[in-house]
Amino acid sequence: MADTKNIAVIGGGPGGYAAAFFAADLGMKVTLIDTEPNPGGTCLYVGCIPSKSLLHVAKTMNETRQAKDWGIDFGAPKIDLEKLRNWKQGVVGKLTGGLGTLSRQRGITFIQGRASFVDSTTLVIAHEHSGKRDQQSFDNVILATGSRPAMLPDLSLKSPRLIDSTGALSLQDIPKSLLVIGAGYIGLELGTVYAALGTKVSIVEVQSGLLPGADRDLVLPLTRRIDKAFDEVMLGTKVTAIEDAVGGLRVTFSGPDLTEKQKTYDKVLVAVGRWPNSDVPGLENTRVQKDAMGFIKVNPQRRTNDPAIFAVGDVVGTPMLAHKASAEGRVAVKVIAGQSASFQPRAIPAVVFTDPEIAWCGLTETQANAEKRPVKIARFPWAASGRATTLDRNDGVTKLIIDPQTERVIGMGITGPGAGDLISEGVLAVEMSALAGDVKLTIHPHPTLSETVMEAAEAYFGQSTHIYRPKR
Repeated sequence: MADTKNIAVIGGGPGGYAAAFFAADLGMKVTLIDTEPNPGGTCLYVGCIPSKSLLHVAKTMNETRQAKDWGIDFGAPKIDLEKLRNWKQGVVGKLTGGLGTLSRQRGITFIQGRASFVDSTTLVIAHEHSGKRDQQSFDNVILATGSRPAMLPDLSLKSPRLIDSTGALSLQDIPKSLLVIGAGYIGLELGTVYAALGTKVSIVEVQSGLLPGADRDLVLPLTRRIDKAFDEVMLGTKVTAIEDAVGGLRVTFSGPDLTEKQKTYDKVLVAVGRWPNSDVPGLENTRVQKDAMGFIKVNPQRRTNDPAIFAVGDVVGTPMLAHKASAEGRVAVKVIAGQSASFQPRAIPAVVFTDPEIAWCGLTETQANAEKRPVKIARFPWAASGRATTLDRNDGVTKLIIDPQTERVIGMGITGPGAGDLISEGVLAVEMSALAGDVKLTIHPHPTLSETVMEAAEAYFGQSTHIYRPKR
């Protein structure tokens, strides 16, 4: 059945290109449409890849400063901004160019352009460079149009000093001062980059803590570092106005414990979330429906209300993560191919690439408390980790969320260097319904940070080698 299908994928991000590549591997005829010259989407062009490139630079700079404590002084760093921008763009170009090659190797028809719906299975494709418009019909269409940065409501100011995440990643300059509005993962990651480069960074968040929704014990080590690295952290505070001023933007705040209601910054970065790119031209000619937030409605098979059209990634809702989009794309293709498949994961990992990194998967302690669900929490502090001590990074923690009746691992959280790499073990444990005893009995190499996962499980039984915490 698969090799008779002719499908179109609109959007070349991690959801779109994963779907297109998999469909081609199954023998389908695939047309992939995106406005960029190669697949990659927001993640590769102006999202996770360039931001992680700059976060690597920030981490290196912070480590060279910390090296003074170890007896090594590298001196003050000299920043070649143009070379840094070129290196970041080189990373982007290498990866997007590689995806272009993979697309051609699979025989995919890649069109740089924009698509609009005539009906459920007919698209008009406007080619980016030639201006050519052609009409093509397909058996199925997969929407993977992604999302865009959200701006503050009622904010009419237009200024080059007011930027979103895309503008921040372009790294046009290193401002003397920067206000980040929003203490979610985007704001914290980009604030970390600019702080390392020498900018005085302030951050404002309307909620009472950084990373709203994440477990507080995981966020605490990051909060301590942010307090030292950033010029000011304003929590429980709202931005009520932004206006042009001499040499910057004047921002008005509203909130308790404010010493100043107005402050001026060289630049202001708005990082208050993302909106779905669901306004696809001609979508009203189909049966696709959206919810009140503009996300496209889909069922577990990622099929929309129109049987011929599927949707994946940011455009269908949270969590807006590249790896979630890729997994959804493969599910949609399986269904189109006639296979039995649905998107019902037990654990989708989330990673915040700050310093320290924070990662979690499955049920969080915060969710368990909100649902009044009984759980047992097993923690292993990195102060007791030999490997963490060799890295001079004892501020981390590894925790397991365990079902007290079955002793199944139903969630995991990690804070510390490399947490994003370590969390996959938790994802596997949750998906496989592993018991805390299984994790405890799995021999981990020493000295490594991964040992903290094993020792957290041992701590649940009151048997951790490197901490004394009898089971109650």
